[in-house]
Amino acid sequence: MSQALTVKCPTCQKPVKWTAENKYRPFCSQRCKLIDLGEWAEEKYTVAAEEDDTLSEVLKH
Repeated sequence: MSQALTVKCPTCQKPVKWTAENKYRPFCSQRCKLIDLGEWAEEKYTVAAEEDDTLSEVLKH
């Protein structure tokens, strides 16, 4: 059998086994998962994107 992949929890950096049994993966716990969700909600994380003006142009006509 192959050994489970181990990753670091994005919140606390503890090692986490990447298995189907770990319902919080890649996080180590629900607490770390909720901390990360809160960071997104407070807009501390962002995803870079380019604006697409196609819809704006269509709506102008």
